[in-house]
Amino acid sequence: MTALFEKIIKKKDESFYIGIFQDNLEKNTWHYHNNFEISFITEGSGKRIVGDSIEEFQPGDLAFIGPNLPHVWIAEKESQMPSKRTLEMVFLQFNLNVLSDQLLSLPEFSNVKRALDLSERGIQIIGDTLNEVSEIMLQLPYLKSFERMLHFYSLMNTIGRSDTNIPLASKKYLKKRFTTTNKRIATIHEYLMNNYREEVDLKRLAALINMAEGSLCRFFKMNMGITVFEYLNRIKTEFACKLLMDPDLSILQVCMDSGFNNLSHFNKQFRKSNRITPSEYRKQFRGLRH
Repeated sequence: MTALFEKIIKKKDESFYIGIFQDNLEKNTWHYHNNFEISFITEGSGKRIVGDSIEEFQPGDLAFIGPNLPHVWIAEKESQMPSKRTLEMVFLQFNLNVLSDQLLSLPEFSNVKRALDLSERGIQIIGDTLNEVSEIMLQLPYLKSFERMLHFYSLMNTIGRSDTNIPLASKKYLKKRFTTTNKRIATIHEYLMNNYREEVDLKRLAALINMAEGSLCRFFKMNMGITVFEYLNRIKTEFACKLLMDPDLSILQVCMDSGFNNLSHFNKQFRKSNRITPSEYRKQFRGLRH
């Protein structure tokens, strides 16, 4: 996450991250990572995008998102909060090192395993489960090592036993999302996904996969059928399609938020990928709600 302030609490003897994310500058970007993430919104409102799910969020919104599932919270520009922050959340990130196969095979952890399975599509946590989980979330940053781990297990059990969780990304989206067994292609994809709003540095990207720049470009085109920069524009336009579902965003705002700094270039690349202009795309899906 990119933010004005982000406090992450993690000690050497603890197995997951607890963070408090505060953003005044609306720089939170469309991204994904290899961790599970539980995010509880304490300030701000706007649009939450998880995969192909686009919904409103406000204080009290609680979501559990699995690994490699793209997501972003887009805060409204005008904050009504006394702090003037556009977004604040408490978040927890962890990986399966905390929950081994042996642990998950125990009958006592059946609900925990169910919670992990549900997170593949991302879920919104509501009702009584929201109250229970958010109460634990707000305690976690202030608990010590062993006590924090016990509360974490309790939190996961609460999510897994609930029958009110709402799936976010569609099954269709999961089938279409990026997958590869090629580690170099996966590294390139992850770098582009997490840096699409910046000027992509081929030299840095090549260093990440231990290749020369020219070799990187040839390797990528041979494996993907398009150039690195064509693939980057595909990532940007895919995100732009989601933003265009929001009638409150102007075409210029969509252009900038999806990583294009030039409206003419945005229109050209969008038309190249979708065969229609951004305005035509928006009209086509007017009134559609996720």
